[in-house]
Formats: sequence, C-alpha cells, structure tokens
Amino acid sequence: MKTTSRRAAPATPRTRAWVRLPSGRRLDLLDPTPFDWADEDLALGLARTYRWGGHSSWPQPLSVAQHSLLVLALRRNGSPTGLSDATARRELLHDADEGLLGFDPISPLKPFLGAGYAALAARLQAVIAQRYALEAWQPDERRAHKQADRIAAASEAVHVAGWSSDEVRRVLRITERPVDADPLAGWFGTPPWQPWDATAAAERFLRVLQALSRGG
Repeated sequence: MKTTSRRAAPATPRTRAWVRLPSGRRLDLLDPTPFDWADEDLALGLARTYRWGGHSSWPQPLSVAQHSLLVLALRRNGSPTGLSDATARRELLHDADEGLLGFDPISPLKPFLGAGYAALAARLQAVIAQRYALEAWQPDERRAHKQADRIAAASEAVHVAGWSSDEVRRVLRITERPVDADPLAGWFGTPPWQPWDATAAAERFLRVLQALSRGG
C-alpha cells in the first residue's frame, strides 16, 4: 500500500504588535515592560496625540501633552498645601498610555472599543506606573484629579474646540465651569489657550517630567 507523508503545518507566526519608537526602541503593546521607551518617546508621543479627535478652532490641534500639563497646573492651583513631586508626576502622567498608543479616543467612542482595548490600555498603565513609581490613587486624590480633569475638558471645549458653555453642560454633561484664564500661559509664557506645536509640547512636557522625576 502506498503511503503519503504528512507535513507538519507551519507554526502561525505571532501577530506583530510592537512599534518602533523614535529612540529606536521597540514597544510591544501586548506585552510591554517598563524599559521599552525613552522619556523622549513618551513626550513626543503625547505631543503628537490629539484631544477632541484632532478638531480645533485654532490652526493647530490640542495635544495630550498640553492637556496633561493643564491638568497638573489646575491641580496645583487648587491645592492649598501644594503637591508633592510624586503626586504631581502622577497627575502629569494620567494619560501617558495614550502617548504610547498614539490614540486618544473621544468619550462617546470608548464604549465601542471593547474589552480588548481596555485590557491593552490597562497593561500600559501598569508598566507606566512601575517605570515612574506612581502611587495608587487614594479616593480623595482621585476625586481631586477627576475634578481638575473635567475643568480642563470644559475649558478646552470652550477655548479650543469651539463649544459654547451651554453645550458643555447640556451635550458634554460636564458640570464643572470652564476657567477663563489659562494657567499654562503664565507658566510657560505662551498665548492663552493656543495649542502648541508638537516640538514645543514635547519639550515642555519632557522638561517637567524630568524635573518631577529627579525630585522623587
């Protein structure tokens, strides 16, 4: 009887899920480690990732890097005793996973992205916390952060994205009032509410991150 040999089926190669960063490092999005990126990669990633779906009433869209600095400034202004470097660092990095992903989904889209996206973001958040020694949020700190984040969003909506204050409350359902004065204008000497270009946003974010990292 003639027999035929069977070849083993070729192993299915693992789907590539890593990205090459400007530093030359590789970040595996499915299995990240705290050593997969340089601070410069993170700063540039956040500076090139845009809020509000990239839409803006200015010529330039608003980056997540600038938003992160705005939230930190609002938290500092709202804290009568100031923030420790560790607390400030956690505020600055609250959206850091978006810079590694290069994606900041608008809120109405998030429920449709599914559990896979949430798990991926959680893995990145975990290694970011490990890399930068971020402490777990305590309930009162979380509330203060969320309030600052919502004030930032309301202010960006009005001053950057072109929403009215009424639309912020009625459509976006943000109850915090937008602030008129841009705290970043005094901090960095920039025109109020004007989105920064990516080079400037990355440089300013990196400078603050490195200062807060040196402080412990």
